[in-house]
Amino acid sequence: MPKIEEKQVVINEIREKLADSKSAVLIDARGLTVEQDTVLRRKLRGSGVYYKVYKNTMLNIAVEGTPYEGLREYFEGPTTLAVSYNDATEAARIIIGEQKAMPKLEFKAGVVENMVYDAAGMAKIASIPPREELLSKLLGSLKSPLSSFARVIQAIADQGGEPAAKAPEAAAEPVAEAAPVEVAAEPIVEVAPVEAAEPVAEEAPVEEEPTATEE
Repeated sequence: MPKIEEKQVVINEIREKLADSKSAVLIDARGLTVEQDTVLRRKLRGSGVYYKVYKNTMLNIAVEGTPYEGLREYFEGPTTLAVSYNDATEAARIIIGEQKAMPKLEFKAGVVENMVYDAAGMAKIASIPPREELLSKLLGSLKSPLSSFARVIQAIADQGGEPAAKAPEAAAEPVAEAAPVEVAAEPIVEVAPVEAAEPVAEEAPVEEEPTATEE
């Protein structure tokens, strides 16, 4: 088979593996012994995680136009691809669990639910509990209020169907009546009557002297 066709087979294989995946993790596994690599492969594949070493040139072409295209900047040095199909955090969780026994095993980057994460981000993703554990905690939190409600109903039933009696309320203190306020009467000011004005004396008419007639 010509090299071009061989490369296309590998590219198609990568695309096929990524097509239905929930996450993909890039790993730097340089320095692992054959025994360590075998243990890691067994644990990953036992959890339904696809694990294989690919050339960066093949990966670079295969992720073009896919949600994994953001991983291109991390295709440097030896790259191992781990793809999860059931639980998006499964591969990252297994890898971080083996780092204590395999110090040379490192995250490079990853894509989880179409979001790109660097090495530090993948370490945080790895701390998320498995899906089954999260569901179990959710169901537990839902059952707690129901259990409390059941206990209240049972307590009422034990008392003959009557709710617990309420404590007697304290009698209200009588409100003191306010004393009437006396309003001081204002003194009435007497107004003196206005005296009528004295009549004005009429002047006597002035008598005119007769004018002397001319002789």
